[in-house]
Amino acid sequence: MREIETKYRVADLEALLVELQAAGVELGDPVFQDDQAYAPAGWRPETGKVGHTFARLRSLDGGMHVFTTKTPLANPMECAEYETTVADREQMHGAVLAMGFEPNVRIVKHRRTGRAGRIGVCVDLVEGVGAFLELELVVDDDRDDRDGLAVQAELDAWARGLGVELERTTDTYDILVSAAAV
Repeated sequence: MREIETKYRVADLEALLVELQAAGVELGDPVFQDDQAYAPAGWRPETGKVGHTFARLRSLDGGMHVFTTKTPLANPMECAEYETTVADREQMHGAVLAMGFEPNVRIVKHRRTGRAGRIGVCVDLVEGVGAFLELELVVDDDRDDRDGLAVQAELDAWARGLGVELERTTDTYDILVSAAAV
């Protein structure tokens, strides 16, 4: 599976919520997410992300834990992705370290999710960074060989059609949180 996304800083969260509702997007209640991001040993941001596999260990409201790997393809917002739930966060953390990953940054956010057809819609309040809109399309390459940049252009057109002030960013949350901490 390949996840293709676009991400936007949100200037006016209330205006965005109104326009999403007008577009037929029903957002769920906020879910607390505590993410530990991991990078390959020795990786540095100036190296770039494309072609490197990164890991994430997420804890959600209610104690569920999810382990994810993402390998950016054409750009950091188009990734081959694998994800599974795990029973024990601390044991998985130890396993991730044993696989040669290094803890990178902690990302804490409240996320509301919804759908606009096939598009996954996420509204995130990221601690220390602000409000964001994230649009995602998951592509099964066995059935749908879509060009990532073309999909990102479609997602961007959908976002712009909302008519609210959005600032597109190609940075992932780990990069944004790290930059805000400096």
